[in-house]
Amino acid sequence: MPSMKGAELLVSALENEGVSRIFGVPGEENLDVVEALRRSSIKLVLTRHEQAAAFMAATHGRLTGRPGVCIATLGPGALNFTTGAAYALLGAMPMVMITGQKGILTRKQARFQVVDIVSAMAPLTKMTRQIVSPATIPSIVREAFRVAQQERPGPVHLELPEDIAAAQTAPIAPIPPHPIEIPVAHSGALDRAADLIAKAERPLIMLGAAASRPHLADALTDFVRRLQIPFFNTQMGKGAVAGGSGLYMGTAALSERDYVHDAIDRADLIIAIGHDTVEKPPFFMGAHGPMVLHIGYLPATVEEVFFPNAEVVGDVGPSLTLLADRLEGRLPKGGALLGLREAILRHITDRAEESRYPLTPQRIVHDVRQVMPEDGIVCLDNGMYKIWFARNYRTAVANTLLLDNALATMGAGLPSAIMAALLNPGRRVMAVCGDGGFMMNAQELETAVRLGLDLVVLILQDNAYGMIRWKQGVDGFPDYGMTFGNPDFVAYAHAYGARGSRVEHADGLSAALETAFTEGGVHVVAAPVDYSENMRVLVEELRAHEKGV
Repeated sequence: MPSMKGAELLVSALENEGVSRIFGVPGEENLDVVEALRRSSIKLVLTRHEQAAAFMAATHGRLTGRPGVCIATLGPGALNFTTGAAYALLGAMPMVMITGQKGILTRKQARFQVVDIVSAMAPLTKMTRQIVSPATIPSIVREAFRVAQQERPGPVHLELPEDIAAAQTAPIAPIPPHPIEIPVAHSGALDRAADLIAKAERPLIMLGAAASRPHLADALTDFVRRLQIPFFNTQMGKGAVAGGSGLYMGTAALSERDYVHDAIDRADLIIAIGHDTVEKPPFFMGAHGPMVLHIGYLPATVEEVFFPNAEVVGDVGPSLTLLADRLEGRLPKGGALLGLREAILRHITDRAEESRYPLTPQRIVHDVRQVMPEDGIVCLDNGMYKIWFARNYRTAVANTLLLDNALATMGAGLPSAIMAALLNPGRRVMAVCGDGGFMMNAQELETAVRLGLDLVVLILQDNAYGMIRWKQGVDGFPDYGMTFGNPDFVAYAHAYGARGSRVEHADGLSAALETAFTEGGVHVVAAPVDYSENMRVLVEELRAHEKGV
């Protein structure tokens, strides 16, 4: 019986897990793995930076529930995975990172490029392990995927030294994966929760980040519609309930004082489904605030601003069905807060069609919504516009507004959109980036072009790190140190073989975006943005609203 290299065992184990793509920048220490990939069913998607590869793998996990996989060499390549690891850890995205290393049996290059990556990854992953024997590879890979995928999902790191990758061993069969059902919540907890909800005078549902798991949308939508309790969501919980219910009250893009807080502050019970305190607080719990019922896969994490009064812990979908069975038709006051809905939604769409140039954030959100179908996917980088999209962009389908309100890193917008386009070739996909965040991984335009994607990249240009500049002003500091120059983004797109256009007037954005989608391919649309609305709406108007002016 022919022997196998450790690298071949690794790739065989990855095929066993259903992996179809690996993203990354391999190095000398990965060459045996690269050769095994060449002869496998798995496609190696070369990226231009390891950080982008990690963002892509994490987004695969976010959208499918199955771990994405990325690969890098030792030392500097592996270290470039760390931001992506934190992105996946805080965002609860299943991912497996594979890095190379110098030989561990002999090391003829001494400590050249050697960094203790396993120790570096320890606080950034659910599991990190160096592989020291080919015979252990099938079991370690199976364990890595299990750990990455189980609640709470996240990243796992495996280090494969080059001599272990090259070592010959007898063939070892991969370990078949099998489904693992999460236990449903205890009947006693469901009874207590049902009693709490039945007694509430002004109940309100909140959908958090874990409500956006790919498999949960139907159960959540059914729960909300059966109980007819109005709901709001956190930034990462957008779209978790299908559109058309008439029960949506808004998104908590800020922690307090926004119009959606009119409902939050009047509620006597908030049913928090899938809330993950890694997100910025959607509201602050206090001694005189509402009761909070936590419903989640795991017990609530107690924080200074979040300490639920009761919990339902277990597989969320089936648990919600059992809870609805106890309550359907028994909640005459379930819709008590619905009278606030019209005013809340009217306020957050104010000036959405205002014809000013440079464009206001409200107009940008409005025009993007106009060209995106219900199942179109918008992937946000991190910047000031994220607050406006979170507040104003209406979603009807789960995971159609991908934003990061956990690590909130810049540079992830374009890579995450590339992954979304790869997974959904028949749907419109758009990356929305500030000029600062776009330039952090702008080189991945070449990756998108090489992959033949249909992808629109909207760059909002203010020649500054806009969110920090805004915070600087809000805190009373002088305007200093946050501005920069930019390339000609149209010429920049052309240099990569993409199309490019520039919005020259207030009514030009929606037409430019529609043209970009119609033409197909990778298309960069550059639009100047006027962020003076940040101070007017998010500070002055909301302060006046809080005071009842």
